[in-house]
Amino acid sequence: MRTAAEARIKMFNLPTLPVIILLALRIHTVRPGKCPKFCICDNIQLTIVCVNKNLTEVPPTIDEITVKLDLRGNDLQELPTGAFSHTPYLTHLSLQNSKIRRVREGAFRKLGRLVLLNLANNNIEILYQESFDGLSSLKQLLIDRNRVEEIQPGAFSQLGFLNLLSLTHNQLVYIPNMAFQGLQNIKWLRLSHNSLNYLATEAFAGLLTLTRLSLDNNELQFFPTETMTRLPEVTRLELSYNPMTYFGEESVAMPKLTHLFLDHNSLQDFSNAAILLSPHLVHLDLSYNQLRVLQPMAPGSPKLTRLNLVGNPIYCSCYMRPLREWAIRERIRLGGTCGGPPHLSGENLEAVYPVDLRCQSQEAMLKAELEEQSRLPTLPTTPPPDKVKCPANCECKAENHHSTCENKGHTKIPRGFSPDTRLLDLRGNHFHYIPTNSFPGVAEVVSLHLQRCKIHEVEDGAFNGMKGLVYLYLSENDLTSLSPEAFKGLPQLTYLHLEKNHFTQFPKGAFKLLPGLLALHMENNAITKLEAGLLTGAEKLRGLFLTSNAIKTISPRAFDPEPDLDTLHLGSNKLMEVPSEALSKAKSLAELKLSRNPIRWIGAGVFQSIATTLKRLYLDHMGLEKMSKDSLAGLGSGLQSLFLEGNQLEELPDFNPLTGLEIINLAENPLLCDCPLLPFRKWIEKVNLKVRATCGHPPELRGQRVKDVHVFKSCPGENPSKTESAQISPAKVIKIVEAKGKSHKSAKPHKVQKTTTKKRKSV
Repeated sequence: MRTAAEARIKMFNLPTLPVIILLALRIHTVRPGKCPKFCICDNIQLTIVCVNKNLTEVPPTIDEITVKLDLRGNDLQELPTGAFSHTPYLTHLSLQNSKIRRVREGAFRKLGRLVLLNLANNNIEILYQESFDGLSSLKQLLIDRNRVEEIQPGAFSQLGFLNLLSLTHNQLVYIPNMAFQGLQNIKWLRLSHNSLNYLATEAFAGLLTLTRLSLDNNELQFFPTETMTRLPEVTRLELSYNPMTYFGEESVAMPKLTHLFLDHNSLQDFSNAAILLSPHLVHLDLSYNQLRVLQPMAPGSPKLTRLNLVGNPIYCSCYMRPLREWAIRERIRLGGTCGGPPHLSGENLEAVYPVDLRCQSQEAMLKAELEEQSRLPTLPTTPPPDKVKCPANCECKAENHHSTCENKGHTKIPRGFSPDTRLLDLRGNHFHYIPTNSFPGVAEVVSLHLQRCKIHEVEDGAFNGMKGLVYLYLSENDLTSLSPEAFKGLPQLTYLHLEKNHFTQFPKGAFKLLPGLLALHMENNAITKLEAGLLTGAEKLRGLFLTSNAIKTISPRAFDPEPDLDTLHLGSNKLMEVPSEALSKAKSLAELKLSRNPIRWIGAGVFQSIATTLKRLYLDHMGLEKMSKDSLAGLGSGLQSLFLEGNQLEELPDFNPLTGLEIINLAENPLLCDCPLLPFRKWIEKVNLKVRATCGHPPELRGQRVKDVHVFKSCPGENPSKTESAQISPAKVIKIVEAKGKSHKSAKPHKVQKTTTKKRKSV
């Protein structure tokens, strides 16, 4: 090859050096040993394309330095742990249409540089807790058009830099609490084209950066007001194509919402105070609903610029005059046309003057409506859908396998549901107790809702035969205890909700028959203590939620053995100290929440036993007055979030070892801005974090940000700025140091320093 190249050089009389460079590049691109068979490799762009090659595994011969890998259209079936450990420099990975059914825990481990992962058009059903472990730089994750029906807690906890998460065209029926925990930089969450009909109150908790949420083409029957209030930064909310029929007063309470899309719902009524608590809303789309009349928005509502009513059967009578006058007065663009009466039918709403919007007598109006209906073409009737088994006073849908008897006043568990039922919603009835074998013939049910049913007893084997049950909601009932056999026959139960009952003791032993239990919710009960071995039988538990109980004491062996416990919420209880000894048994603890406990003092090394695993620590709003300088000892680069806001701290512990922090909140602490705080002041300067910390003392500095005050310049050990250092000679530095040791008169200090010194003396 070199000889031919040299001949060509002589033939064209080219300069030798450029040709040598070109030749070297050509040699570099021909490396067959580094290019998998049947693939196309570009070693200049560091890209490998293996599309539609029927590959059954990730090729092991991929060049280590590859940055873009395209494996679309293969037959991978499953991604094993460490599937891409030999390609650590990947930034883009495409795996669409590869028949992937399962992503094993740690499949993407070591892909710390990946920014785009496309898993669309596969057969994934469950997103496991550690499926995306290691993707610390990922910005876009696309899982569209799969079969996802379950998101395990913590599935996205490693994706702190993710901007876009797309889960459209899947089989999600509901979103449980904290489903998206860990997405600290998420901007757009796409959940369109699922079968969502229920969102837990804390479903989107923690998404403090989310600005756009897409929930269109789902089965939501009402606006989830409480859930949406957890989204303080959302500006655009898409709820098109949901079967919602009514919006009541103050339904939408979202402080920064600007665009709300409710088109193609089934709205028959929209309260004029529905958006009262969304002060920045400018665009409201109510097109293609069933609205005949709409009132002007209530006083104090946001100043809309556009209101879209296209496709509604608006009846342009005197009842619409207030809306038209309001739109003219407020300069709001109205979209839509009149559906009647006949003389205004088809007229653009903006072209109709208020004086034209008149009311006839009731008889005349009725006659006009009948005439209008008689002129409408007869639409072909839709054939009835296939009938599905359904008990009386319930509704059952064959297309999505949902059955609901919500708020129907049942006093006994209805029977006779289709064996294909996947979601069974029995909320808001009056069962009082659940007898043995209450659910025969529904082995395929994945989610069972029994909230607000006044249940005070669950008999042994009440759920026998529900071998497919994953989610069980027994919240907001009157339970005070549970038998050890209560959950017999539930081998797949993963998420159990018992919050808002009347437990005064932890139901020890009730979970011994639940080997797959991952999350246990017992918030808002009246439990006073946690005894030894309380989770016997549930050794795989990952999340224990005990917020808002009355817990005063925790046995040193309460969590023994609990090797997999990842999340522990003990907020809003009555603990007087950090339960260090009990925590030492939770060897995998990553998130600890102690917020709103009356803990006034934290001593040295209290988190030492969990220091290697802890990532998120909540110590906020406790009235905390003092922390030992070494209270965070052992916590190093692993800690990602630290919340200390709303306490009474004047001094702070040593933050220097916390090199991995991504979030820290110290707001609402009366910090003493004096020389003892100098190490913290220096720490602020060297970290790339937004640190919310203000002075509480001395009085003249109260409310000022710690990083902005100049009081620290006079502290021993404070170095001059880089600019000052460049201008001061070593001799002058010696003189300044000597001067600081003398009296203020002989030293003749700088004017600003003199003022600061005087203020500090007055304190």
